[in-house]
Amino acid sequence: MNQAEIFELLKRSGVIMEGHFLLTSGRHSDRFLQCSKLLQYPEHAAAVCRMMASPFINSGIETVIGPAMGGVILSYEIARAFGARAVYAEKEGERMVLRRGFSLREGEKVLVVEDAVSTGGSVQKVIDLLNAVKAEIVGVAVIVDRTAGLFDPGIPVKALLKMAIESYDPEECPLCRSGVPLQKPKEGAL
Repeated sequence: MNQAEIFELLKRSGVIMEGHFLLTSGRHSDRFLQCSKLLQYPEHAAAVCRMMASPFINSGIETVIGPAMGGVILSYEIARAFGARAVYAEKEGERMVLRRGFSLREGEKVLVVEDAVSTGGSVQKVIDLLNAVKAEIVGVAVIVDRTAGLFDPGIPVKALLKMAIESYDPEECPLCRSGVPLQKPKEGAL
């Protein structure tokens, strides 16, 4: 699939939403990417995850990790493509940690996965976790890079789709000034 076909699949699946949204980062945007709407269909999840795995297929990946929640299904399906192990990191305060008996060893070859990157904050927290245990980070695979390639954690980042989607500090948000109701898609039904 090329970028136009991926965009069309995301649009058809209801992933790309328009309105006034609160992002995980606390910023506001007129577009929100609800990738779970795509991942609810196993056949789409499997196809997208195979594409995400493809650039890293000969990298000796031993473990695939993603931040909960967006990276849980992705880590599982992408690990399947490598015949590797899947784990996920969970938020604890301002950092990501491993729970549920998950662990990583020094030098373990790990791929970080995420559904959408807006500021890269969640991915960076997973990278910090991996650096703390001295894992070997092979790269980052994402479905959508909202920064259109500006996110650069210093390791290879491969996105299936790059989009330039603006976001705003709440104090400077033109949608707030226009009175458009703010939606919080991660807190409940829209």
